[in-house]
Amino acid sequence: VLSPNLSSGCISSRSVWWAIQKAVQDSGERNPSKPPVSLEGQLLWRDFNNLMAHSAGEKWSQMKGNRYCRFVRWDDNPELLDAWKNGQTGYPWIDACMMQLKNEGWIHHLGRHAVACFLTRGDLWQSWEQGALHFESHLLDADYALNSFNWLWLSCSGFFYQYFRCYSPIAFQKKNDPSGSYIRKHLPILSKLPDKYIYEPWKAPITVQKTAGIRIGVDYPKPIVDHATISKENMSKM
Repeated sequence: VLSPNLSSGCISSRSVWWAIQKAVQDSGERNPSKPPVSLEGQLLWRDFNNLMAHSAGEKWSQMKGNRYCRFVRWDDNPELLDAWKNGQTGYPWIDACMMQLKNEGWIHHLGRHAVACFLTRGDLWQSWEQGALHFESHLLDADYALNSFNWLWLSCSGFFYQYFRCYSPIAFQKKNDPSGSYIRKHLPILSKLPDKYIYEPWKAPITVQKTAGIRIGVDYPKPIVDHATISKENMSKM
């Protein structure tokens, strides 16, 4: 993982850029991927994030006074925020991501997207500022410019406004990991559940829960919101 080394300045983006050029040249690949999806494109995107942060100045990490941030009347619910921080939302993929963040200081970028969307416009309607602060305090690769940019983007507060595109806390990851291996690793309390219920444990019959050694609502929470309902309500708010 290079990101902590980049964010801390142990390796420069130029070094990575030229290493990519050499790797592509040595591979003999005639049609390598191009920006923005290529690694070079990601480095350019990283510098764009830095440019926007520099342009915004000291207001970059907040909503008020940030020239690039849309004003949204987010809720302020400490209980929902704490449930999200501590992996207690009742949605296993979201909770597994938050537990990996807590225990390892890192999450794959698609996991970061999902938990950011879930906290803000997707489900809990809590301020992106709170999410950004939590990431800043836990990520090994925490980066002032990139962190706030990504939270602005995922909350549809800045740069990205397709609010109708919402990460499902169930279906999205299910396509990539149908057996829930990631969930089983970071939420071992759910590890004995059958694949059928690993993303939606509240649907497991009591007999299945007993066999798996878990009781939903006691050992692991039921969903704190109904995604199918609340996501549509939040789209209307946006």
